Amino acid sequence: MSLLEEGGPIFAQIAAELANQIADGTVGEGERVASSNELAVFYRVNPATAARALTVLSDEDLVEKRRGVGMFVAQGARDRLVRGRRRRFADRYVRPLAVEAARLGIGQDELLGLVRDELASVAVTSQAAGASAPHSTPSAGTPAATTALPGTTTATTTTAATGGGDV
Repeated sequence: MSLLEEGGPIFAQIAAELANQIADGTVGEGERVASSNELAVFYRVNPATAARALTVLSDEDLVEKRRGVGMFVAQGARDRLVRGRRRRFADRYVRPLAVEAARLGIGQDELLGLVRDELASVAVTSQAAGASAPHSTPSAGTPAATTALPGTTTATTTTAATGGGDV
């Protein structure tokens, strides 16, 4: 079963998935990540494609190669990754939100109230979804919520689009 989506380079999707696992702490600093051959088998792709995904993460200083042992999550990788994603989040969502609020004459207190209301709504929706099917088995074609990647313990799969440069 492939956890990759249609569209976008496969190596970028694999790199984004591994970066997500680093960001959410599924794979911690100093832990071994799957080899290109293990990733190739898991995702059913060419080993060169999987190797390219690891190269992307290495170029971003998220993983490091230990000669003769394998690839490991680099020290400080999670912090660097989260810091960069927060910066992109602010650029992509918060700044345009603030600009549009100013255009509409929405003040800071009102805007913060709207954001709080939406956050509360999302929390309630998330809790309801979790309560209705906490251990449901995915149907055919639906990726499992938790999948063990080779070379790792347990990996949470998230296939949401990450946008350019989010790796």
